[in-house]
Order: sequence, then structure tokens, then C-alpha cells
Amino acid sequence: MSSDLPVADGNGPGGGTDRRRLVRLVAVVAVAVLALAGIVAAGTATSRGPAAGADRLGSYSSSEGRLMYQVHAPPSWRPDRPMPVMVAIHGCGMTGYGLNSMKSMTRFDDLADRAGFLVVYPTQSLLRNGYLCWNSLSPDHQERGRGEPELIAGAIRQVVDEYGADPTRVHVAGASSGAGTAVILGITYPDLVATVTSVAGGEYRFHLAEHDLDAVTPVDTAQLALEEMGPRARPVPMIVVQGDQDEVVPPIMAERLVHQWLVLGSLIATGRPEVDTTPHDVERVEPPGAHPYTRTSHRVPGQTTVDSYLVEGMGHTWSGPRASGTFTDRAGPDLSTIVWEFASQRPLR
Repeated sequence: MSSDLPVADGNGPGGGTDRRRLVRLVAVVAVAVLALAGIVAAGTATSRGPAAGADRLGSYSSSEGRLMYQVHAPPSWRPDRPMPVMVAIHGCGMTGYGLNSMKSMTRFDDLADRAGFLVVYPTQSLLRNGYLCWNSLSPDHQERGRGEPELIAGAIRQVVDEYGADPTRVHVAGASSGAGTAVILGITYPDLVATVTSVAGGEYRFHLAEHDLDAVTPVDTAQLALEEMGPRARPVPMIVVQGDQDEVVPPIMAERLVHQWLVLGSLIATGRPEVDTTPHDVERVEPPGAHPYTRTSHRVPGQTTVDSYLVEGMGHTWSGPRASGTFTDRAGPDLSTIVWEFASQRPLR
């Protein structure tokens, strides 16, 4: 899940930042090769059409390129039973459904089988990014109808149509660079995406502040987000998850994202950027034998709902009791369940 977002500075044991980046780069390349092999292998055992309790490969093509994805349909799926959709977007050095995948990291399939929803796992192409990162910092992939947002939105609409899914209950969750893309989808397609989850991600248009956080504030990027939303502007509920030991995407990124989203909600509701950042509720949870975490809830009537989780002792990972893969931490909260419980209560209105 190593990200294209900024890496925290500082020297580690046995070498400096450059050596740590080199080791990370080599690891990402190795994982990417294995992941590509996993995509090929996964494509040999999929059903030809929508079927209950089955996984199926799909692809979407447009003038912006081609996107491969896998859909998991729970055993309870029926063509005449509109189900919610969870779109899970992986980070760098990962795939959607091959080796070291978002599928195995989140275990959304298991939850979908119990709760009754479809899961879509898009997979990045090596032709678009050699490290299998989503290009969430590139201006070419931050606008409606262009680049990766267009491809993922097209794939979502295709799945909704083919599976008879509920178009008002499409939810997007991303990790690292995939979190950046999930946030972008919330801005570029607020008429399609009901909720967004960002795990170790950053704000919309963060590339403008990448080299000087003081020069471009979350208020500035919130105004750009509103411009991109245009006539489709609506408050999009969001979950922000951050590990306090993340050395790839530092905690300040989560703070900026929460601030941006709150300001955006105020701009949509009142036309003013001023916002009260006092949380509605703050809860510290200390599970036995697991990472403590603090949930901060911002719920302003008529504006954006944001729940943020700061997990103590967690790095650049997705957490869950059965998570597996390179970028996982089983000692953290069950993020997949948290995400689904939040999303299932918030359809697109």
C-alpha cells in the first residue's frame, strides 16, 4: 500500500531516508510483479455472467482507456433484488483481486455474504502506473470525465446495470493512493458515490500543497473541490482512518482531509468557508490486546458527516482481524465492518 503521497522525513536505523525509500521501491516492484501474476491467475476461474455466490471478471473501456475489475456477488444476490455496492480501491504495489490484493486485505467478501451487498475490486494497470499506484496526485486524474475517475465511474455504472444494483447505495473505500482516488470520486461523481472512506489518504488537489503545506490550505482546496462538483454539489459522508505511526502518509494528511471536507460541507450549505470544527462526539476505545484508537465524529445538520479514526501504534496499513497481505495489521480495528456500518446507513439522497 506504499503511496505516491509524501513520505515523512527522518533517518532510520542503519541508513537514512534515501535507503528506506530504495528498499521500499524494490519491495513495491517485487510485489507488483507478483501481483500481475495474480491478476492473470485470478482471471482463469471466474464465471461468465452474474451469478449468486460467484466472482466474475469485468472490464470497462472508453476513450480514457481500459479498466479491469472483479465483482463478488453474495449468495443472496438476485437480479430483481437491488443490492448496495462497495467499491474497494487498492494502494500501490497491490491489485484489486490478485496476489497481495484489496480483496484479501479487506475481506469485504465475507462481510458481503453476511450483510448482502456487491463488492467491486478495480485493478490498476501497469501501463498507467509501473508501481500499480492510482495516479491520485496527477491533475490528469482529478476531473470528471477524465482519466481514472472516469474509468472507475464507468465500471461502477456498468456493474449497477448488469447486476441490477441500487444506484443510490454505491460506496467507495480506498487505501493509500486508492484512498486519494476514492476522495477524488467523491468530488467528481457526487451524484454516483453515496459515501467515501479514506484509509491513509489525503485531500482533493493535495498536489498543490505537496511542497508547502502553509501555501495552500484545506480551505483553498475545498473551494477547488466545490468548483469541480459544480451543479452536482452535495455533502458526501466520509470516514477518515489514519495510523499515528504511518511514516508514508503522516497524520497531518488526515487532519487536512477532515478540515477540507468540513469546509466543503459549509460551502455547500451556506456558501461560506467558516466552519465550527468542534466535534459532535469523541470516543477513545481500548480493545484488550489490540491497538487503542480514537473516533472523532463531526455531524453537522445539513452539512457533511465525517467520522475520523486515529489508531495508535498503526502504520501504513489496513486493519482487521482476518486481513492478509503485505500492508495489513490485525491488531487494529475491524475497518471493513466499521466502513460498512457507516455506509449502510447513508444512501445517496
